[in-house]
Amino acid sequence: MLLTKQHLKAARMLGVAVVVTASLSACNTYKEEFATINSRLDTLDTRVQGAAQSAESANQSARQANQRLDQIEGRVQQLEQAPRRTPRG
Repeated sequence: MLLTKQHLKAARMLGVAVVVTASLSACNTYKEEFATINSRLDTLDTRVQGAAQSAESANQSARQANQRLDQIEGRVQQLEQAPRRTPRG
């Protein structure tokens, strides 16, 4: 009977060892998946930062163009309101 209890105890320990090993290997698989996901997120973050910089540059160019239009608007209105010249010839 002692032998049976020892076998049962050994079987129980072996079962626990198998479960622990399976759990640890699953954790390793998740680590790889998380590493892949983190890599993708880093790539997306880089792209988003690039797009934000491009958008800021375009916004700045648009502001400069609007300032130039504002500067010449007064002159254009003066030319439109000036009396027409008669053509020579």
